[in-house]
Amino acid sequence: MDIALLVRGTILGFSIAAPVGPIGVLVIRESMTTGRRAGLLTGLGAAAADGLYGLVGGLGLTAVSALLVSHATALRVAGGLFMLWLGVRTFLSAPASTPAGIEARAGGRIFLTGLLLTITNPMTILSFAAMFAGMGLGSGMDGSAAGIVALVAGVLVGSSAWWLFLSSAASIAGRKLTPGRLRWVNRGSGLIVAAFGTLALVAS
Repeated sequence: MDIALLVRGTILGFSIAAPVGPIGVLVIRESMTTGRRAGLLTGLGAAAADGLYGLVGGLGLTAVSALLVSHATALRVAGGLFMLWLGVRTFLSAPASTPAGIEARAGGRIFLTGLLLTITNPMTILSFAAMFAGMGLGSGMDGSAAGIVALVAGVLVGSSAWWLFLSSAASIAGRKLTPGRLRWVNRGSGLIVAAFGTLALVAS
């Protein structure tokens, strides 16, 4: 495995994941109100989407990249509507009665939420395109299978590392909050996510 590409992919994945956005807000909210596992699953859904975009860039699929960018408006509308729905749902939801627990059947839904929210965010696509160009990644690998594997693995490691850190920190903070305050965490998170959705729709 190409260690240099693995390291650069890790930096790329971490850099894309770290800025606070709707996914970051949801990870914090899930971790504080439901537990670290729920927050981490949300983040891992986002990491999977990051890995997918890393794969597209690594394979040099310029036609796919161009298609995604050309449909940025449609993706922004879809993402904005999804964020609005998610924001309202989060605002109205009650804190879990057992913060450390999460039903197994809900794990897939939580993961899918993170995946869909990230994959419909045009800023993720544009950020990857800009950072790929800036770091000299993608076309420079000449389609090397080992290089692509190293790059995608690095993106997944970097993105997942950030979500593990954020979900762990938020979970620790959430243990100190009363149910009443956790309810306000839901309301605040819902309003922020809905605001991101509104901005996405206005910018479409």
